[in-house]
Amino acid sequence: MAAGEEQSREYLRRHRLPELLHRLGALLFFHRPETPREFLIQVLERVKAGRRAEGEYPFLMDEANVDAMFSLLDVLGQGHIRPAQYREALKTLGLSTEDLELEDDVNITRDIFKEGMKKKMLESWSV
Repeated sequence: MAAGEEQSREYLRRHRLPELLHRLGALLFFHRPETPREFLIQVLERVKAGRRAEGEYPFLMDEANVDAMFSLLDVLGQGHIRPAQYREALKTLGLSTEDLELEDDVNITRDIFKEGMKKKMLESWSV
């Protein structure tokens, strides 16, 4: 691999640009704004405000969406899902599962699911 290519890859990795672009793209596809550039500027302004604790970060999913996702995963209505399902839900949303330390026999309740999703969504904007 050429030195310039390696430097470019390191730059992208260090600044987590693929993750940022993935989140921005997901927000665009979800909201489908009439003025995409203005929408992206507003999203990035919200990210800046969130970093300064002057506002909330933009989220792809609100609480009702997270509830609905949990209900889809909990097909038997048991009130919990398996860790593997939780990991897949995070991956589906492009969220990191690297630091998850869950035993396979642990039950993930709706509250744990919602709190974990919120935490991971916040972490995703730490780019």
